[in-house]
Amino acid sequence: QVQLVESGGGLVQAGGSLRLSCAASGRTFSGYAVGWFRQAPGKEREFVAAISWSGVVRYYADSVKGRFTISRDNAKNTVYLQMNSLKPEDTAVYYCAAPGSSDTTARAMAQAMGVIPVAYWGQGTQVTVSS
Repeated sequence: QVQLVESGGGLVQAGGSLRLSCAASGRTFSGYAVGWFRQAPGKEREFVAAISWSGVVRYYADSVKGRFTISRDNAKNTVYLQMNSLKPEDTAVYYCAAPGSSDTTARAMAQAMGVIPVAYWGQGTQVTVSS
């Protein structure tokens, strides 16, 4: 059974920074793309960022480009999301997600319409940005 555990969320003022971590157990992240998604109250879950298994290819939602950075450390089986210049509209529960197949690319996770091609979700970590 694969388990994804996010950490690093919290309350921060606008303009501040947070670093989220996602640690996997039960299966190695190596060889698999990984993504971050978020869901604000009353809104649908939306894509934030995704990274290829090698870490070379990265995709970002337009709303976070230039402010967020996704990275990974396969030796630690951990993926990170560095969030800078946070805005109140970034307030949401942030989820780490991994596909069930190594054939699922970061691009597929970034461009999914409707059904998101992931098999495993973390429990989520709350990020609240105050104005």
